[in-house]
Formats: sequence, C-alpha cells, structure tokens
Amino acid sequence: MATEKKKSAPAKTVQRKQEVTPKTEAVKTVQSKGAATRKIMVGTVVSDKMQKTIVVKIDRRVRHALYKKYVTQSRRFKAHDEKNEAKVGDLVCLVETRPMSRDKRWALQKIVRRAGQALEASV
Repeated sequence: MATEKKKSAPAKTVQRKQEVTPKTEAVKTVQSKGAATRKIMVGTVVSDKMQKTIVVKIDRRVRHALYKKYVTQSRRFKAHDEKNEAKVGDLVCLVETRPMSRDKRWALQKIVRRAGQALEASV
C-alpha cells in the first residue's frame, strides 16, 4: 500500500489594496516640428561647478502608501548648459535631449527665474 499525500490547497495570500498615485513631478511634453515629443521639467540649480553642465534638483510630492501623508521626494539631473548661463539657486526649465555623456540626458531650455529675485505677484 502506497501512501498518497493529499495535495493541500495553496495558502491564501492577503492582497492589500494599494493606492496608485499619479506622478506629480513637473514633467510636461512638447511637440516640436518634425521631432519626437520631448519631456520638459522645472527645477532648481544646485551646482554649476562643471563646464557646460548644471545639476538640477526636481522635487515632487508623493502620498505615502501607509501613512497617507505627503512626502517630498527629489531627484538630481545633470543638464547641458552651453553658455554657462545658469547659476546656483536659479529656477530653470529643462528639455529632454539625446545623451550628451554618461549622465547628461537633459538640456537647459530657459531660465525661469534668477536666484534672489522675488516672485512677481499678480495684482
């Protein structure tokens, strides 16, 4: 008599409902003439010590899955600055571009606000 093992049912896994939050990162897309759609981001310059390169910090607010509080997450991107115009503290607009080096995939599009300038209040 061979003893047969009963096949046990697979353990039930409890699946928790996770909230899917949309990315609030300041990424927009722009269509240019004859070219592919390019992403645009706005951030603050944190370093301009390299030649023709700036480091830009992009902040985004994300809702925490468990605690439901908003947390600020940031990423740093290297961007190409051909004329070395941007300085630390400037608010700049970046546009997606071809890879310029190992880390650079963004280029400076325009300087939105210089460091030290107050926001213009619309009256």
